[in-house]
Amino acid sequence: MTLDQLIQSLTPEVYENLKNAVATGRWPNGIKLKDGQRELCMEAILHYESSHDVPAEQRVGYIADGCKSSKGDDDVQTLTLQ
Repeated sequence: MTLDQLIQSLTPEVYENLKNAVATGRWPNGIKLKDGQRELCMEAILHYESSHDVPAEQRVGYIADGCKSSKGDDDVQTLTLQ
């Protein structure tokens, strides 16, 4: 089975379980994720979201208003060094 086939076979329930495991550091049964498992889960989540056309605003890591520092200069303050 290839990675693409594995990702395509994931159910929405498994996808949610992976997201919760990454967020909490534990599997649904309470066992802690081992070294490297969080990274593998995150990779699977990102592949799932990409291949299942999850809307951007529902994806892991989405920031609604983007970076605030990239908006207008209305909140810029002058820095004075003494």
